[in-house]
Amino acid sequence: MARQKLGQHFLIQGSILERIAAAACPQREQLVVEIGPGRGALTEKLLKRAERVVGIELDAYLVDHLRQKFASETRLEIIHGDAMAADLAQWGRAPIAGNLPYYAATAIIGHTARLRTSRAVFLIQKEVAERLVAQPGTREYGYLTVATRLFAEARLLFGVKPGAFHPPPKVESAVVMLTPHADPRAVDDAGLFLRFVGRCFQYKRKTLRNNLAETYGKETVDAWPEAGLRAEQITMAGFVEMYTRLAAQELP
Repeated sequence: MARQKLGQHFLIQGSILERIAAAACPQREQLVVEIGPGRGALTEKLLKRAERVVGIELDAYLVDHLRQKFASETRLEIIHGDAMAADLAQWGRAPIAGNLPYYAATAIIGHTARLRTSRAVFLIQKEVAERLVAQPGTREYGYLTVATRLFAEARLLFGVKPGAFHPPPKVESAVVMLTPHADPRAVDDAGLFLRFVGRCFQYKRKTLRNNLAETYGKETVDAWPEAGLRAEQITMAGFVEMYTRLAAQELP
């Protein structure tokens, strides 16, 4: 029996595993990449829907467990490593799936959202899922929402109760799908744009005027019609428009 390590909660409910696999591979795929296969429960479902599965697992004990469990399965490759350090782009448009550990979910989502994959389907903490799909003006809307939406559209597929896991987590979970935009958003430098958005959300309850005046100049920001609004009230198009106003200047 594989041990629990790295804060993992293993999904054991068969119907949920089937739904995740079906979302990742609605039709038979040549290849699917799984992040954090753990004990291999989702891996088994993906192997029924893809010609090949590549699993990236950080825990050395679980790597050994997987290689023993699937010793006769030539269509599965288990890689011992960190998905954040892996060159996920090498597999092109192959879909990505995984039950992500809570501590690493936002980082992995940020990493995979930038890829040109066909889709990414992740089981994550429900609170994080709600932030990904949040709309302007809601409490959940924030930097993570905008940073993800720059590269991909997020959709919450369904919720998952704690009882579907072993051991059960103390929070609820949800399955989300990320679909990369066919055309990237109209910003000349994603890094500078996200730095700007980060400053807008620096103090979430403060207005843009208060958050940005020190960096970009009070007179500049005061002239904006959005100066008295908070970042959580600004749409993605609004952030792009504000950034574009500053793009001609040398952004700090």
